Amino acid sequence: MGRASKQPLHESFRHAAEGLFYVLREERNARLHVLSAIAVLLVSAWLGLSVIEWALIIACIALVFVGEMLNTVVELTIDLMMPEINPLAKHAKDVAAGAILIASLTAAVTGLLVLGPKVWLLLSPLLRWR
Repeated sequence: MGRASKQPLHESFRHAAEGLFYVLREERNARLHVLSAIAVLLVSAWLGLSVIEWALIIACIALVFVGEMLNTVVELTIDLMMPEINPLAKHAKDVAAGAILIASLTAAVTGLLVLGPKVWLLLSPLLRWR
């Protein structure tokens, strides 16, 4: 059985925006990801990244935020379907949380690989001066 007829494109965008705002309003970790992303973007702009480096940084930010949103979907769906405590529901939520942990660690390592050498070059003269 298929879905009902498609909604207008502007309605699709409105629903997507509602989902994004829901996650930002309700999920503390999503807000922390946004603050971290802003800090990384500011440092990246200050360091003058190449196009490829920008692509890596932006892809990692997107990976983590999309992962956080999907983790929220898993949690909400499980809570809707299984309001009582169930070991399988707990495992599903834990696996989703583990996935976002891996995405976050991957983003952190990528950030260190991209930004670390540039920061080191800027800070090394100051460290030698001492």
